[in-house]
Amino acid sequence: MSEVPRPERPGDTAAIHALDTGAFGRAAEADLVEALRAAHALDTSLVVERAGRIAGHVALSPVSVQGAFMPGILGLAPLAVAPDCQRQGIGARLVEAALAAAKAGGGKVVVVLGDAAYYRRFGFRPAADMGLTCPWPGTDETFQALILASPWPRGLVRYHAAFDRV
Repeated sequence: MSEVPRPERPGDTAAIHALDTGAFGRAAEADLVEALRAAHALDTSLVVERAGRIAGHVALSPVSVQGAFMPGILGLAPLAVAPDCQRQGIGARLVEAALAAAKAGGGKVVVVLGDAAYYRRFGFRPAADMGLTCPWPGTDETFQALILASPWPRGLVRYHAAFDRV
């Protein structure tokens, strides 16, 4: 398959909501994307189309460290692929495209809360090894970071308030 990620378009919002809801089996992540979009807090939102429908979606949003906003510090969430399209490379293409967009936009760090084995292949490592900590307890193995440029801040990472509702 050669579906190429592209930026979301205004007409994609309902399909993205349906995809995120279906991929996660609940509406929380879909509602998160809508809240970030409404707050103009989506740095990057990419989709993959297959057979005329949205089959995958990834978003990057700005995060702060120790309460200080620094441009180029981004959180990757959510990453969603339609259940019938999983394990076909769509998620990997979306992550790679999101990281390329972050780097092209002057990104310094991308953090993610997710499966360590999956994200390791993109260069993510335990965030604590880079001096970054997660606001949610019990995430030591799953909170990861990818350094794109130096210097980067160190300390407690804070996501947009919309994440508090997920």
